[in-house]
Amino acid sequence: MSFFRKVWRLLKEIASEWQFNEVSLLASSLAYFTVFSLAPLMVIVIMIVGTIFGETAAKEQLISQLSALVGEESAQLIATAIANFRADATGGRFRLLFNLGFLIFGATGVFTQIQDALDRIWEVKADPKRHVIHFLRKRLLSFAMVLAIALLLLVSFIGNTILIALVNFLNELVPGFGYLWQIISFLVSFGTTTLVFVLMYTILPDAEIAWRDTVVGAAITALLFLIGQFFFRLFLSQTNFGSAYGVAGSFVIIITWIFYAAHILFLGAEFTKVYAKQRGSPIVPSDYAVHISHEQQQLQKSSQRNRHHR
Repeated sequence: MSFFRKVWRLLKEIASEWQFNEVSLLASSLAYFTVFSLAPLMVIVIMIVGTIFGETAAKEQLISQLSALVGEESAQLIATAIANFRADATGGRFRLLFNLGFLIFGATGVFTQIQDALDRIWEVKADPKRHVIHFLRKRLLSFAMVLAIALLLLVSFIGNTILIALVNFLNELVPGFGYLWQIISFLVSFGTTTLVFVLMYTILPDAEIAWRDTVVGAAITALLFLIGQFFFRLFLSQTNFGSAYGVAGSFVIIITWIFYAAHILFLGAEFTKVYAKQRGSPIVPSDYAVHISHEQQQLQKSSQRNRHHR
């Protein structure tokens, strides 16, 4: 089979899976839950990183990276939400423990939704006989993702400090080094983003997948994510998209970006599934999960629709 025919077959099957799994519906659901999980997630990440560099420095670094994604005004809206959540997390010992538990539960909610969506796309589900264990495992893995993001932010914090000092030094020695720095910066962003998607595809789903397939899928997803980030920022700079919604403009921009990013995440999952299948190493359920076919998923959808119509 020729290369172009293989690519066409791959794209055709991805499109079919995309339509069957109703990816836009999954992305909408994830965007909704992310709105409520974003501030608690950021608070916990800042608390973890802040133990080393101080919470003020950690918050500034995080807001700086968010500004690159959704613009300065939207990032400041998130900063305000973080400050409000952080203020509520103070008080007596009982209140502090309660608020901390609430923050952890809220922060892990978005990753629980991602896990459910990836399980659906990869045609697996937790064994119903182990429901309680699965619930605890989902929350534990979701919290592991929170810690992983905090670790990546920590590495990014240290790396940026070192790289900025190095760039300033080399700019004096090598004229025009700034152009090379842009390439290096892109490669660092690509590597970091790929690692995030590798962790998501490896840790969260109730499935086992070959490491090579995970890396390829994560790399494709990261590339699409960075390309989309560039065009989204270009779109914001060339239009008055946020202004059209008045005081809610910053919030709409955040929701739009999350909705787009969710599409990219799930598109990468569809690609990884089809790519692994065509390579002869399909995704299989973990020891505590079972396979769920398209036919079984369709029956579940029909059953849910019937309940809604009653």
